[in-house]
Amino acid sequence: MSMFQVKGATALSLVALMTGGAGTALAQQHPRLSPSRDVTVVYSVQPEKMPNPVQAVVQFKAEGDKLRIDAADHAGSTILDRPAQRVTLIMHKQRVYTSFAPKHGLRNPFMLDMSMQYAPDGTGTVAGLACNKWTITTTHGKAMACVTEDGVILSEEGVDADGLHGKLEAQKVTYGPIADTLFVPPADYQQITAQMPIPHGAGPQSSAKP
Repeated sequence: MSMFQVKGATALSLVALMTGGAGTALAQQHPRLSPSRDVTVVYSVQPEKMPNPVQAVVQFKAEGDKLRIDAADHAGSTILDRPAQRVTLIMHKQRVYTSFAPKHGLRNPFMLDMSMQYAPDGTGTVAGLACNKWTITTTHGKAMACVTEDGVILSEEGVDADGLHGKLEAQKVTYGPIADTLFVPPADYQQITAQMPIPHGAGPQSSAKP
C-alpha cells in the first residue's frame, strides 16, 4: 500500500521512539496525526506518472482509527483499520471483497505517524480552511504537507513512505457523523482469498496481495 498508488477502483500510505531530555522538545513537534472528529474529504490525487489527477472521497472516523477511500466512479472502496492493521478492498460491481494485513505495515497518504520527521514551515489555506505547513523528511526524501489544527491533511506533495512521488489536495471538507457500517464490507458481499478465482471483470486489484 503506497501513498500515490491510485488506480481504478482504489485510491491508495506514516513509529520512531524519541528519548526524553531538554533537547527533544523541538524534535517532537508534529501535526496532529489523525482527525479529531468524523470528517469526509474529497481529494484530487495525482501520482507522479499519471498525466491527470483522479478524485478520491475519504471518510475518517474520529481519531483516525479507521478510514474509507472511494473512487469517484464508486466502482470500489478501500477500508483501512489502523488498530487491526488490516486493509479491506471492496469491488462493488462484482459484490466481493478481500482483506489482508500489509506486509510492511499500514501506510497511506491520508494517515500520519511518527515514522517521519516534521519541521514547521508556516501556514496556508486549502479548500477554504486554514492549515499549518510542515516539511516531512524520510529516508526516501522530503514532502510538504498542510494539516489543519484538528488533524486533516489538506495537501501533500513530494515523496511518500515508500519512495514514490505524487501530490494530493483537498477539494471539499465536510464535518459530520459517519456510520460505523461504512467501515465493514456489505453483509451480502462474498469474501475472496488468494486461492479463489477472481470474479469476471474484477481485474488485478481483486487479488488478496497488496
